[in-house]
Amino acid sequence: MTAAHSLAPADDASAPVRRTRAERQAIVLDTAERLFASRSSRSVGMDELVRETGLGKMTVYRLFKSKDDLVGAYLARKAATVLAFIDAELVRLEGDPRAALLSVVEAVERDVTRTGFRGCPFTNVSSEYDDPQHPARNAAADYKFELHLRLERLAEELVPGGGEDLAAQIHLILDGMYLSGGLLGPDGPAAHGRALAERLIEVALDRV
Repeated sequence: MTAAHSLAPADDASAPVRRTRAERQAIVLDTAERLFASRSSRSVGMDELVRETGLGKMTVYRLFKSKDDLVGAYLARKAATVLAFIDAELVRLEGDPRAALLSVVEAVERDVTRTGFRGCPFTNVSSEYDDPQHPARNAAADYKFELHLRLERLAEELVPGGGEDLAAQIHLILDGMYLSGGLLGPDGPAAHGRALAERLIEVALDRV
């Protein structure tokens, strides 16, 4: 063993940490989520966000070429998380579309009643940008579209031929719960979302 090797520490704490691209992306998006949730996406500048990540500026811009792209990616990741949860619930409740529909409403109810709830992130963030082609607007619209497809599939299974109307009504309840919960709190009209959804489902079933 050479003298140089014998003097080298077994674990050099000063050596740079090597992270995969996915790990670096997660750090940036986690930081964005924390900052955006406490304030708004438009009020958070890229310089601040880069500082908070602890990564280099060039590293962050290699991952997201602009603030707009980052905001869109933030919402796209949040959409994937929410839809994955819903899909897991649909698998768990397969064969019981009524319970599956209500489970989605219940999930929104839990969200709007949690401490620190400030409204639907898809609505909040996308509303900050006027350009209909902005990545945030696209990500929010894609999420709403995917959510509606799931609601419509369940509603059609529950009331064949009437799924489109029932899905639209339940979707409106979800949007209303998010808006009301964000402005009036969990004890406002949002607290009646599940009961209203149950009533609409019963009415739809009576028509079958």
